[in-house]
Amino acid sequence: MDRAEALSELQQLLLDTQNITEFLDELARYAADTIGRGLSCGITMDRDGGPLTVASSDAHARTLDEVQYDHHDGPCLTAMRSRATVTITDLAADDRWGTYRVDALAHGIGSALSIPISAGSGVRGALNLYATQTNRFNASQRSRAEALGTEASRTLRLALRVTDQVQLTHNLETAMASRSVIDQALGIIMGQNRCTAADAFDILRAASNHRNIKLRDVANEIVTRVSGT
Repeated sequence: MDRAEALSELQQLLLDTQNITEFLDELARYAADTIGRGLSCGITMDRDGGPLTVASSDAHARTLDEVQYDHHDGPCLTAMRSRATVTITDLAADDRWGTYRVDALAHGIGSALSIPISAGSGVRGALNLYATQTNRFNASQRSRAEALGTEASRTLRLALRVTDQVQLTHNLETAMASRSVIDQALGIIMGQNRCTAADAFDILRAASNHRNIKLRDVANEIVTRVSGT
């Protein structure tokens, strides 16, 4: 798998899914199936709040990720922090992570491969592949996994940018709707009290403060009461 192929596959996954959560679930399953048979895949993300498995191909991968969180160390956390690929060829003979190794071996892990990924805006993570056999990941599989990790990062950044834009549009529409209701309420208050727009706004704000509810909610009540809808 080269980067062009990985990008094409991930873009199709993004188009076929409804949201980021569903995309990540499909990405985990796709990685496990594509890199080699019998693998488990977990996706770890961290944005200042500590690492979290946001998707996994199966329950086994999620458990193996969480073993690392319990020890605050392990291949996926090292890959995420160092921004470099971490390969374990034989966990029983690898002494890099002390007590983590004991627990991971108890869960039947022989080898592992962790690829750093990034979603931008301070969001970092890792694509974690686990195998029960030792020496499971050859050079070709590592290369394919790294290509997948690179394009997964790009696709995630695109997906989050689109999500942010949709949220921004929603926020603007909400703000515009609120402004419209407030303007209508001000017109009603001006007509009822024969006052200026500034005076009407003071009346509306005083009612909002007195009742401890949002300005737009008071405005909506006024418009609804007058219009009868």
